[in-house]
Amino acid sequence: MNNDPTSPVTRTPQNIYDDATFFEGYKLLRDGDTGLNGALEIPALHRLLPNLANLHVLDLGCGFGEFTRFAKTQGAASVTGVDISRRMLEEAILRTSDPSVTYLHGPIEQYAPAPCSFDLVVSSLALHYVEDYAALVERVFQGLRPGGRFLFSVEHPVCTAYPAGWVCDDKGRKRHWPLDHYRQEGKRDTRWFVDGVIKYHRTVETYVNTLIRSGFLLEHLGEPAPTAEVLKVRPTLEDDCRRPPFLFLRALRPAS
Repeated sequence: MNNDPTSPVTRTPQNIYDDATFFEGYKLLRDGDTGLNGALEIPALHRLLPNLANLHVLDLGCGFGEFTRFAKTQGAASVTGVDISRRMLEEAILRTSDPSVTYLHGPIEQYAPAPCSFDLVVSSLALHYVEDYAALVERVFQGLRPGGRFLFSVEHPVCTAYPAGWVCDDKGRKRHWPLDHYRQEGKRDTRWFVDGVIKYHRTVETYVNTLIRSGFLLEHLGEPAPTAEVLKVRPTLEDDCRRPPFLFLRALRPAS
């Protein structure tokens, strides 16, 4: 694993989800709900949503389309999902039967919505794969109608700074999560199902101040932990109370 933050950056958007090994591993993880998504990330995302009735919604990095379908059940007028992975979109289309849900193939960092075309933009655990976060935020701001919101989750910068994983003792017990190179933003070469998964580390400060510089008003910053109810069912998630796995931000495009 190369955790050198000074290593060369990747200019071509990554499409690791179309790797056959990665795709099958990820599909099993999500369909079996064996990760943190179902237990922590998705419930936290839903708690931060506005009333979706009659909204036009954009999902950046839509994957299998779970959120697009959920948004329709909550009364959204239309939902557009964008993803770089053809495999993911093929699966999303198979699972979706609503004609007001549209799926678009392409890198989310290159997608430019029409000005003032959406009421809500959501992105779930995708923006840490994007190299030029500032440019994406600017396009989202322009694509939102005044009064619209941008809500997204990313892997927490505590996790992306030095993604070596837990340090364990000789019996395999987790001792601590190492933190290093936090201030050195940029490319991180990691392993998740396969080698060579590229993520981009940036600080909490950068995530927040980029939104503010683009004209957004920050409404919420969250670092959710598993609830007591969840821990009763999945006590193995207790370790995820020791360091924040996710960062959530919700921002408003002012009405005037």
